[in-house]
Amino acid sequence: QVQLVESGGGLVQAGGSLRLSCAASGRTFSSNTMGWFRQAPGKERNFVAAISWSGNTIYTGSVKGRFTISRDNTKNTVYLQSNSLKAEDTAVYYCAAISRPYYFDSKSDDYDYWGQGTQVTVSS
Repeated sequence: QVQLVESGGGLVQAGGSLRLSCAASGRTFSSNTMGWFRQAPGKERNFVAAISWSGNTIYTGSVKGRFTISRDNTKNTVYLQSNSLKAEDTAVYYCAAISRPYYFDSKSDDYDYWGQGTQVTVSS
């Protein structure tokens, strides 16, 4: 059974930082794209960042320069370093993975596995 488990969320003041982690189990994702999405209260779930099997990355515009996605294939884990946090970054953050190998995309419909989410709250 494949599981993605996020951790590292919490309450932080504006301007602060958080590092989110997502540990995968049940299969290896070293040949797969992994990503982060977020859903703010009353809004749709939106793409944040993704990283390919080879380390290529893509970000949504509002987090470029502030967030960094990375992965450690030896630990089957993906990270999201979030700096200079703003109130509008407040959301539930979800880790996700694409089942198809060597496929790089940011559309949520293409992601097959999802974590339960971790809450990030930024106070202004």
